[in-house]
Order: sequence, then structure tokens, then C-alpha cells
Amino acid sequence: MTIWAGAAGSRQRFTGPLAHLRREVIQPGTLLGIGVAVVLAMLVMTPLVRLLASTLTADGLGAWRQIVASDLSRNLLWRPLSNTLALGLMVGIGATLTGGILAWLVVLTDVPGRRLLGGLAAIPFALPSFAVALAWEAVFRNDRVGGHVGILQNLGLSVPDWLAWGVVPVAATLTIHYYSLSFALVAAALASVHGDLLEAAEMTGASRRRVLGGIALPLVLPSVLAAGLLAFAEGVSNFAAPALLGLPVRFHTLSTRLYGALSIGQVERGFVLSVLLIGVSAALLSAGSRLIGGRRSFAVITGKGKRLVPLRFGMWRWPAFVAAFLFSVVTTIVPTAILLAASFLRQPGSVAGGLTGHYWIGASNPAIAQGQRGILRDAQFLQAAGTTVTLGLTVAAAATILGLMIGYAVTRGRLRWLSGLIGQLSYVPILIPGIALGGAFIAQFGRPIGPLPALYGTFALLVIAGAAYTLPFAGQSGRAAMTQVSGDLEESATMAGARLPRRLVAIFVPLVARSMIAGAVLVFVKIIRDLSLMVLLMTPATPLLSVVAFRYASEGFVQFANAITAVIVLLSVGATLLARRLQKATLPWMHHE
Repeated sequence: MTIWAGAAGSRQRFTGPLAHLRREVIQPGTLLGIGVAVVLAMLVMTPLVRLLASTLTADGLGAWRQIVASDLSRNLLWRPLSNTLALGLMVGIGATLTGGILAWLVVLTDVPGRRLLGGLAAIPFALPSFAVALAWEAVFRNDRVGGHVGILQNLGLSVPDWLAWGVVPVAATLTIHYYSLSFALVAAALASVHGDLLEAAEMTGASRRRVLGGIALPLVLPSVLAAGLLAFAEGVSNFAAPALLGLPVRFHTLSTRLYGALSIGQVERGFVLSVLLIGVSAALLSAGSRLIGGRRSFAVITGKGKRLVPLRFGMWRWPAFVAAFLFSVVTTIVPTAILLAASFLRQPGSVAGGLTGHYWIGASNPAIAQGQRGILRDAQFLQAAGTTVTLGLTVAAAATILGLMIGYAVTRGRLRWLSGLIGQLSYVPILIPGIALGGAFIAQFGRPIGPLPALYGTFALLVIAGAAYTLPFAGQSGRAAMTQVSGDLEESATMAGARLPRRLVAIFVPLVARSMIAGAVLVFVKIIRDLSLMVLLMTPATPLLSVVAFRYASEGFVQFANAITAVIVLLSVGATLLARRLQKATLPWMHHE
């Protein structure tokens, strides 16, 4: 470092590494990266720190003792924790097996109708998990908890308790909901296995079946493990299905215990359970990531290769198609059809009771549903529909812009440590269950912060929470889009004098618009169907369709809940099909038929 004095006074000039660091820091791209890192820290880390700090007060420490080491611990922590882990294990195994087998049929065999099967497999993840749970309840509900019963028991069939309530129906509905996620991951990996890899094995005398079963499938083992891990984590963190099919028989998970504590005003206890749920989820995902990260020898992309020749099923082609098609229909179309049909039943679960359109368009009638109007005449539903769509569009726009900046900062940033930090921060929300993240935002914004008023109950808090919740999707979409644009284009624009804002608007946005719109649609879908995050943040001033449907179901007005959920399904599936159309070129199994 050299120090010199000029006429204007003493100044410092840095040479060597410090000078290089200074030049890098003042680059527009680096300044953008610093700004993005600050925004991400405020969205993600600040609420988590505030949540943890809230559990370290005198009342918080008392809540820790009650939950971890008291006579109440068995019911507050250990039994819900064991239920949570068992549920996650069942969902992880079930979703991976069903999604993996379907992916194998679509990608590696000559079963007819593979495009149709692939399209159907994408739908369950677009359905809200509580939609599948409501459909299950409409069919299998028995009289154990009183009130109405489902279709089967109304027809005179006896439905056992284990099929109507508890871990089995919860695990089944979540497996139906998440197997499409496993399908997408495994299918993409299988489609990347080139034919020359398998041809080399065939030249040694191995049969086609042995090659596919003994070589192709082990090659994609990391994707299979990743699919199982994600399904396990989603099963652990889900709130809607355990609440609808478990709470009536006191089957508690950590997420339902958390909701119960916060909903009755036991704030410190709820915050402690939030920290525990985040810890369990993060530990599981981190352990799985290390396991998958250590299996780096399973490389499936080796440059240009021959197109994969599918396994010929011969006489089993059509039976395999029929079986896969029926499974896909039962898990995609049937739940929606059940919900729609159940919304027209005059009496819940009873076809013999007749049909009515009251729950959709009926005027107030004291003889039906305690005088409540049909949803299309109900001011609360119309307000909730408007708020839900507005929230979805607002979060999608905010997430898209933020994702674009994340993508630029990660792929174009000159400081590797800053790019790594941004990537890690954008990934953090995937470790946090939605209901626990909602608790973190209550801890952060439930009271005034300096001159800022409390945001709880405002639309602004819903947008902030939604943007934080969807960061992993937005960040991944932004990174994927930015990698499609050659750095030569930006260098040419820089040499022509275009500054960073102009380069982003004039070069990157037009080139990646299709990918970013597809990502925005997926964010929109995730927000409008979400219940876990929003169930704690919604107030009467900001009603949302998912929470309104859940509360109708909890209060026994199942026809209203089914009707509202059917509306959510139509919005969600329609938007998903739009995103799928935009992403068609990136779906690898589409090119194997």
C-alpha cells in the first residue's frame, strides 16, 4: 500500500490485491450482487433470527422446558415427532416408488401414450394437498368422529378407522400429491442416459433387460435419492393433510401442534415448535444432500451420444399402458371429479339425498347450511378470490424480478464468495416448512419495528412472506435462464456503452422471457394453492381461498369447502398446463416418442 498526499489533502491509493478487490467491488454487477444479498438476508435470515431470539426470552425458555423436558413433552413433542418422521418415511418411499416406476415406463420403454402419461403425471403436484385430502374424506369418512359420513359408508359399506383417519390416509394423500415431483426428477435423469452407454454393455453380451435394470437405473440413483429426500421432507412439513385427516382423531404432527399452539395464543410454545420443525427439516435435507453429493461417480452425461432405444414390452405394452393410465387417472382426474360432484350433494356424502346447486349459486335459505349463500354470491368468497389472484400475480412478479437478479448475480458475478452466498441464501427457504416460516414472519412483523408499524394482517406481509417462500423456485428459474445467454452478447453491449440496467432490460429480459414467464406461472400456482404458509398469516382483512376452504372444512361445511377447492384446482391446473406448454422444449421425455 502506498500513501501519498495531494493538494486536496491526504488520500489513499491501494495497489496489489486491495486495488483489485476495490475495482471488483465498485463494478455494477458486484453492487447488484451486494444489494441482492442484503434483500435475501432481510427476507430469510432476519425472520429466522427473530424467531430464535423470541424463544430465548424468559417466557421462551419456559416454553422450551415444557416441550422438551416436562410431563407434557410426550404429547407436545415426542409423539408428534415420531408421527412426523413415520409419515415422512412413508411418503418418501411411496412417492419415489410410484413416480420412479412411472418415469421408467415413460422414458425407458415402448409403452404407448407416453406423452399422455407424462402430462397426467405433472398434474398431482398442481393440486393442493388439501384437495386430495378432502376428496379422500368425501369417499372414506366414517362415523368415528360423528357428523356426516362419506360415500362408501352411506352406501352401507363399513370403512375401518385406519382407512378413514390417521397415518394411512394422510400418507396416501401426500404420496398422491408428491409422486409427480419424483416422476419429474427421475424422468429427467433417465432421459439423459445416452444410448452409447448401454450399447457398450450390450456388446459384452448383456441382455437388454439386464442393461436397463443393472446399468441405467443405478446411473440415475442420485436422482432417485433426491426424489425420495424431497418427498420425505415435504411429508414431514405438510400441514393440510394431517390437519384434515389426522386432527379429528388426535393424530398430531409437529406442524399441527405448531398451528394449534399459535391459534390459541400460546405464542412462545408455537415459536419453539417452529424452531424444532425447522431443525428437523433442515437436518434431514442437509444429511440427504451430503449423501447425494458424495455419489459423484454416477455421471450420465458424457457428451454426444446415441438416442436411447426403449425397452420393448411386446405383448405387455398395452396392459402396462392401461395400468399406468388408470393409476394416473385415479390420482389426477378422480380427486377433482369427486370434489366437484360432492359440492352438488344436498347432504354430505349422500347421493340419495339429492343434488343441488345451492352451494355454488344459491341465495340465503335458513333451511340449508344455516342460511349461508352459495360461494358465487358470497362476498367473502369473491373478496378471497380477488385477494388470492392478486397475491399470486404480485408474488409472481416480485419473485420473477428477484430471480432474474439472483440469476445474474450468481452466473455473472466476479466475486465467487458473493455468488456462493447469494446461492445459499436463495436456497435456505427450501429447508423451512411453510407453517414454520409463517411463524417466523409473525415473530418478525407481529409487532412494530422502530418507526415501522406491525405488518401482521396486511397484504404487504403476505407478499413478503410469499416472495421469501418461493425464493428457491425463483432463484433456480433465474439461474437456469441466465445460463442460456452467452456472455459474448453482454460483452458486446458493454463495449457499446450500455450500462447494467440497460443490458438487463434490452438483452437478458427479451431472451429469457419465455423461461421466466414459465417460472412466474409456477410461483403463481404455488401461492394460490398454498395453505401451510398462509394459514397463520391470513386475517379477515386479507382472506385467501385456501384458508377459507380449510376453515369451511374444519367447521363441517364440506360442500362449500369442496366448491372453493374445485375453483383453486381449476386455477392451479390451468396455470400449470400453461407453464408446461412454455417449458415443453425442456421436458426430456417429450422427445423419446
